[in-house]
Amino acid sequence: MKKYTYIFLVFSGILATACQNLDRDFVTTIGKNEIEQSFTNVQALLTAIYSNLPDGTLYISGSAMMASATDEAEFAQETNPIQNFNTGSWNAANNPDLVWGTYYRGIRQVNQFLLSTGKINLDPWKLDPSASAQKVYTDNLATIKRWTYEARFLRAYYYFELVKRYGGVPLLNQSLSLDDDFSKVQRNSLNECIQFIAAECDSAAVQLPLNASTPPYVAATDLGRVTKLTALALKSRVLLYAASDLFNTSTWAGGYSKPELISLPAGDRIARWKAASDAAKAVIDAGALPTLGAYKSLFNTFNNGEIIFTRSNAASNQFERNNSPIGFNLGQSGNTPSQDLVDAYEVRVNATTAVPFNWNDPAMAANPYANRDPRLALTVVVNNSSFGTPARTVQTWTGGLDARPIINATKTGYYLRKYQIESLNLLNGNTGVHSWILFRYPEIYLNYAEALNEWSPGNADIKAYYDRVRSRTGIAMPGLPSGLSQADVREKIRNEKRVEFAFEDHRFWDVRRWMQAPAYFNAPLRGVNVTQTSTNTFTYQPVKVEDRVFTSKMYLYPIPQTDLNIAGNLTQNPLW
Repeated sequence: MKKYTYIFLVFSGILATACQNLDRDFVTTIGKNEIEQSFTNVQALLTAIYSNLPDGTLYISGSAMMASATDEAEFAQETNPIQNFNTGSWNAANNPDLVWGTYYRGIRQVNQFLLSTGKINLDPWKLDPSASAQKVYTDNLATIKRWTYEARFLRAYYYFELVKRYGGVPLLNQSLSLDDDFSKVQRNSLNECIQFIAAECDSAAVQLPLNASTPPYVAATDLGRVTKLTALALKSRVLLYAASDLFNTSTWAGGYSKPELISLPAGDRIARWKAASDAAKAVIDAGALPTLGAYKSLFNTFNNGEIIFTRSNAASNQFERNNSPIGFNLGQSGNTPSQDLVDAYEVRVNATTAVPFNWNDPAMAANPYANRDPRLALTVVVNNSSFGTPARTVQTWTGGLDARPIINATKTGYYLRKYQIESLNLLNGNTGVHSWILFRYPEIYLNYAEALNEWSPGNADIKAYYDRVRSRTGIAMPGLPSGLSQADVREKIRNEKRVEFAFEDHRFWDVRRWMQAPAYFNAPLRGVNVTQTSTNTFTYQPVKVEDRVFTSKMYLYPIPQTDLNIAGNLTQNPLW
C-alpha cells in the first residue's frame, strides 16, 4: 500500500533555507481525502493542534523558564540561550524564544482542520434510519461543530502569543499552499489583530460548554479542552494588553514609520480600560467562582476548580532534575529565584497589616524570612529550609552543600520550590504530573482590579477581588488597605500579580506592557550572600549577581530575519 503524509505548510523561517521544507504532523498509509472523511482521524488532527500549546516549565532548551529572562530569576548554567535576553545579545537572527514558526504552524493546522471538518463522511449513520444510528449522527454533528470552535480559539490564542511578542502580524486565516506567493504577505495592524482575536473569543464563548464538567464535556476525560471560560479568559487578557501603556504608546519607537503595527489608534483610554474590566467581569459572572485552595499543590494537578485552561503533560521528573539544589542527587540548580523577587513578598505584621520588606530595618535584615507572605516559602527554597526526598536542610551559605564554590550552584542564594514535586526520589526514577497553567481565576480577578482602578478608582470591586486572591487557603494575607491613592493601588495590584504568578510567565510581558522595563530589566539582578556564623546562625547581605541589559527596541521582538528574506513586504519592528 502506498504511504502518504498529511502535511501542513509552515509559514516560518525554515522556508528560507528550503522552500519546500515541511513540518509533518500526521503520517499514515491512507490518503489525505480518506483522512478528512474519517471522524476519528480528523479528531487526531485537532489533538495535533493542541500540541502547539506552550509548556513553560521546560521552555528554553528544555530547561530554562522565561522567569530567568526577568528580574524573577537567574539560570544557573550561563551557557543556556536564555542568558542572551539578559545580556542583550539577541536579534532578528538569534532569538532564544523563536516561536514565530511554531505558532504559524498551529495557525496553518487550524486553517486546514476547518476545511477537513466539512469533509467528514457521516453517511454510515445519516443514512441508517435506526434510532441508535441517528443519535450517533446527531452527536457527531454536534461534536464536529464543537471542534471547529475549539480550533478557532486555539488559532486566536496562537495569534495572541505572536501579537504580544511582535505587535501586528499577518492574519493568515485560510489554507495556503506551496504555490502561494509569500513575498507579498504583509503585517496586519495591531488593531486588526486585537479585534480579530477578541471576535474569535466571542464566537467560541457562545458555542462551547462552560467548563470541563459541563455536558457534553466530562471532567475526567475532557480536562485540558477549550471551554467557554477559556475563551472569555483569553479575551480578558487580550483587552487588558490592549488598554495597557505599551500598545497605546509609540514614542519609544523613535519615529517608526508604521506605528499602526505597534500601537492602537489614538482613542479613549478610559473606554479601553472599561472594555478590559468588562471582559474580566464576564469570566467572573459566567459561573460559580471556585474556592482558592492550597497554593503549591495547584501546580501539580490538572483537576482543580481554580484552573481555567492548562496544558496536560505526561508524568515526568525532568523539572525536578533541572531545578533541584545542586547538592541533591541529580540536581542541576536551574532557575534560581532572585533577591528582587524575594523582596517583593510582604511582611505580615498582624491580621490586618502587611508592609514591604526593607533591608534597612535591622530586625528584618537579621531574620529576613520571618513572618513573610506564605507564598514565599511555597515558591522559593531559602537557606536552612527543608527540601526533597530524602529530605534535608538546604545549605546556600558560602561553602554549604548547595552553594558556591560548587560549579553551577545558585548564584542568587535561592532555589525554586514552585512546581517541584518534593516527594519524588530521583534516584529511584519517581515521576509526577506538572501542570503548566495557561489561565486561572486569580489572573482574572487581578485583571479586573487593575482595569477598574484605571477607569473607576475607588470602586469597591477592586478591593473585593484583590482580597479574594490574598485570602486563599493557607495564605490569608491582609487585604487592600483603605485610603490609598489610585497610584498606590496600582502598585499594590502589580506587586500582587508579581508574587501570585511568579514563574508563570507573566512578569516578562507585564513589565513590558506597563513600560517599566528600563527600571526592572535594565538594573542589576540581585541575590543574597549567606554567611554561617555558628550552627543554624547566619547573616544575610544582598549582593549584585549580574548586570542586565534592556533597550527600547526590546519592548517587542524582531521579526525573524529568515521570514523577512522570504516575505519582503513584512516590515521589521522598530530599532532592530
